[in-house]
Amino acid sequence: MLTACASSTADHADPAATASTSVVAASGEVSDGEATGEASGDAVASTSGSATGSTEAPGVRPEGFDTTLARATLPDGSVCEMCVWLADTAPQRSQGLMFVTDLGPADAMAFRYPEPHTGSFWMKNTVLPLSIAFFAPDGAFMEAFDMVPCESDPCPSYPTPAGFSVAVEVPQGGLAELGLVDGSTLEILDFPCDA
Repeated sequence: MLTACASSTADHADPAATASTSVVAASGEVSDGEATGEASGDAVASTSGSATGSTEAPGVRPEGFDTTLARATLPDGSVCEMCVWLADTAPQRSQGLMFVTDLGPADAMAFRYPEPHTGSFWMKNTVLPLSIAFFAPDGAFMEAFDMVPCESDPCPSYPTPAGFSVAVEVPQGGLAELGLVDGSTLEILDFPCDA
């Protein structure tokens, strides 16, 4: 995991800063576990990374996704950098964190849409409780809420804010640690993590 929160952006001179950064670009397709007509893929994020020194075998990790750096800037100007699994295509957003129990080297999964999107998420095939935050096309925080694993059929859905472009899922309660809070902004840096 790469999570590193600091008091100012000057504290984080990293290679991603010289790469072409893109403010979270909006999109408009169903992502991780959205119940809007795409395949029933949903988030099954688990613990944020594997425990250091653990003798247990790693859990189920996301497959078929690349990792990328992302940067949250809090209202006070402090910065939190993180490594995220990027769900950037409709099939990836549909698969999301389904059946995942271990985020491995990443801190979260980001679902990026090509155009502003409105829909709903659900927790079908989700193992662990999740928190999700939504960001506007300009990177501004919009809303966040918790979701619980589905124990009924059909699974309940969680409506999204209108016109979001990126949704970020973390194990429940982990948004603040990554700086994904009210008043923050998010950039997907499109620069691979050293994961």
